[in-house]
Amino acid sequence: MGVRTQIRAEYGGEVTTLRTAHTSDLPAAELRAARALLDEAFDGDFSDQDWDHGLGGVHALVHDETGALLAHGSVVQRRILHNGRSLRIGYVEAVAVRPSMQRQGLGGQVMGALERVIDGAYALGVLSASAEGERLYLARGWVAWKGTVGAIGPDGVIQLPDEDAPLLWGADLDPSYELLFDWRDGDIL
Repeated sequence: MGVRTQIRAEYGGEVTTLRTAHTSDLPAAELRAARALLDEAFDGDFSDQDWDHGLGGVHALVHDETGALLAHGSVVQRRILHNGRSLRIGYVEAVAVRPSMQRQGLGGQVMGALERVIDGAYALGVLSASAEGERLYLARGWVAWKGTVGAIGPDGVIQLPDEDAPLLWGADLDPSYELLFDWRDGDIL
């Protein structure tokens, strides 16, 4: 069984519970609820590959007092190459808040839990922010990468000049060296 924490907090008059758990410790019904929340929050623009990218790591879930899922995010392990070093990173995926509950601090609750996981288990954190989510991350201390990015693909290094700069947490990396991400199907970042 994975590590679980519970924090009760009041947001907008509702009592919420934050829980963290590894994918393997989440029952199928809770995973289905998370996927449904992501579909709702991203207005149907959350693919099966996007969902797959968020599995296999630690999830942060916020429920209301009735048990309804209000917010979700996960952090999964990935690798980057930077300046001749391979770094184990915590990559944040699948962050969403139920649309009717946005702008009430629940995204911050989720990110606080994920940042604690990153601080305790990884060299740094990385995420690719939507235009709507970027403000939350920057306000929490995430910083935009100033260098170039690429990926190590099946046929070698692939440059990603059209990708938006990822955001980094707890990083002190030299932007004169590119970040090379591990390969995955779908969106690389």
